[in-house]
Amino acid sequence: MEEILSKVINVPSGYIWTYLVYILIGLGLYFTFKLKFVQFRFFIEMFRIVGEKKEKGKGVSSLQAFFISAASRVGTGNLTGVALAVATGGPGAVFWMWIVALVGMASSFVESTLAQVYKVKDGDHFRGGPAYYMEKALGARWLGIIFAVLITITFGLIFNAVQANTIVGSMEGAFNFDKTIVGIVLAVITAFIIFGGLKRVVTVSQLIVPVMAIIYLALALYVVLVNISELPSVFAMIIKDAFGIEQVAGGSLGGMIIIGAKRGLFSNEAGMGSAPNAAATAHVSHPAKQGFIQTLGVFFDTIVICSATAFMILLFNLTPGKKLDGIQITQAAMQHHIGSWAPVFVAVAIFLFAFSSIVGNYYYGETNIEFIKKSKITMTVYRIAVVAMVMFGSLSGFQLVWDMADLFMGVMAIINLIAILLLSGIAAKVLKDYADQRKEGKNPVFKASSIPGLKNAEAWGEEKETPES
Repeated sequence: MEEILSKVINVPSGYIWTYLVYILIGLGLYFTFKLKFVQFRFFIEMFRIVGEKKEKGKGVSSLQAFFISAASRVGTGNLTGVALAVATGGPGAVFWMWIVALVGMASSFVESTLAQVYKVKDGDHFRGGPAYYMEKALGARWLGIIFAVLITITFGLIFNAVQANTIVGSMEGAFNFDKTIVGIVLAVITAFIIFGGLKRVVTVSQLIVPVMAIIYLALALYVVLVNISELPSVFAMIIKDAFGIEQVAGGSLGGMIIIGAKRGLFSNEAGMGSAPNAAATAHVSHPAKQGFIQTLGVFFDTIVICSATAFMILLFNLTPGKKLDGIQITQAAMQHHIGSWAPVFVAVAIFLFAFSSIVGNYYYGETNIEFIKKSKITMTVYRIAVVAMVMFGSLSGFQLVWDMADLFMGVMAIINLIAILLLSGIAAKVLKDYADQRKEGKNPVFKASSIPGLKNAEAWGEEKETPES
């Protein structure tokens, strides 16, 4: 049954991704030139902003919003997705992951800046994202509702099934735990967290992501340093495979690019329309600040963490067998490099990484359901569905959940990319306003009146108190 479902899903998915990969790279390049290489010009500025303190009692800070989005980004895509890319697309797929990330950083700036411009007040917090700027800037609430439904299904349900599937796979590989038992435990913990609200989401994300990322990166750095003499040959292997004559002659180059783009997008989410939901929650003095923060998030996710995983796998020179799926490839590579305890560490790390992603993914669904209609009953049904999909993912086959994810994130990305293309001029004006104020030595403060003709930016009206952080 699962095999039949995968074949059915792969028909529309294959058609979408044949074109989407070039749209992702093409629009990323367009935004890069339009914003005068924003991801490189303001790279140092991103680190300065991420450390800014929030004003006491003023909601979610830049750093907290960064962690909410990182909670979704840093997960199975970094450990399992990279292994899957190398196993199915070869070393060259890593190069295309890098390309999608580097040009996608500009796309991420546009979507996250727009999310800040058009965010709305919700009690002590802000909410926003693509659905909100589709309604307020494009005047297309119907499109916003379609997107809200898609992101709720994609992240809250399907992506969470992927995360759960990866957790179960890693636990099975390290401890030989029963799938059903792991699934039940995971579902119970998920229910406890998501019924606790946004504050608990932020708290869990802040605790899990930095600690596990630092430990994982430290181990990866150790592996790279121990094998430093082999690193040039790894880079050469990636580049050669990305543009190799064999790949061109064999007709596999296009497939490799698509695989790299898929796994890159799943991991860093640049242009997909997910991170803007987290970006909108931040209390900052200027929308561009969250644009920079989320741009840094893409770099951190793919260029740093995904590369670390790729290097470990390629230094292992692993040719995956049929018995190794996704996370088990990464576990085998780490065991080769640092000892027999590695599969246990990866199992624990992937549990925490993937669980933090479940929490972040859940929030994206919550904020988009709020966009459609505030309803306690609907929210309760959604939360129950999330827990159910965690259980479904725990028991489903590896390929089915990834195929489902590829299809839905492709559709979601297309809708968001069209919207941010139409609204990119506003993001460019917001960036110019920020840059002009920085040249004057100011801590940039944004007002809606700064952009002639800007409407429906209700969080930035001059009559309201402007944030200071």
